[in-house]
Amino acid sequence: QLQASGGGLVQAGASLRLSCAASGGTFSTYDMGWFRQPPGKEREFVVAIRWIGAGTDYADSVKGRFTISRDNAKNTVWLQMNSLKAEDTAVYYCAARIGRWLSLSFREYTDWGQGTLVTVSS
Repeated sequence: QLQASGGGLVQAGASLRLSCAASGGTFSTYDMGWFRQPPGKEREFVVAIRWIGAGTDYADSVKGRFTISRDNAKNTVWLQMNSLKAEDTAVYYCAARIGRWLSLSFREYTDWGQGTLVTVSS
């Protein structure tokens, strides 16, 4: 089970830190991802992190602004979002999967949090 939190309403240029707490599974063996769904649009990949070695992959639109991190001892993954833009407005979801490599496709993630709304005003 995944529980995402940390969303809110901020102005452009501000920062937010999203958290995703996992329970009920072996968190340390799951790749974790963040996806977002802007209003009226499809869900899109933001960033993912491997369960081991901390390898990451970022969407081009967030590179240099967003940072994913995880602490397997705390069963938590974070998404630090800096220099937020209006186009970052979306419901953000954390997701988990067991796989042999990082996946950018939301269809390959098996466990999902409930989503947290991020609204960036311009």
